[in-house]
Amino acid sequence: MAGKKKIGIKPLGDRVLVEPLEEKEEVVKGGIVIPDSAKEKPQEAKVVALGTGAKDDDGNVIPFDVKVGDIVLTSKYGGTEIKYEDKDYKILKAEDILAVVE
Repeated sequence: MAGKKKIGIKPLGDRVLVEPLEEKEEVVKGGIVIPDSAKEKPQEAKVVALGTGAKDDDGNVIPFDVKVGDIVLTSKYGGTEIKYEDKDYKILKAEDILAVVE
């Protein structure tokens, strides 16, 4: 992680902090540019931080299926969007992560 600044947000429990990956500007046939407000929200994101983990009935921590740095696909409407130091992030439950992009 040389040269990377650690973010000052630590998710709790089984929550994951992700940074949505920006989609490239979309231009449809005829040269019309689709504004950001009319596009679907990105579902691809980079994992920035992991919470402390959920616990099973015996109090054992259930490990996450993802790690910091993974590129993941998230559910379209899951999580909470936040802005921190002029960057957009999303805090979501681990179950809102649908897949890891390989």
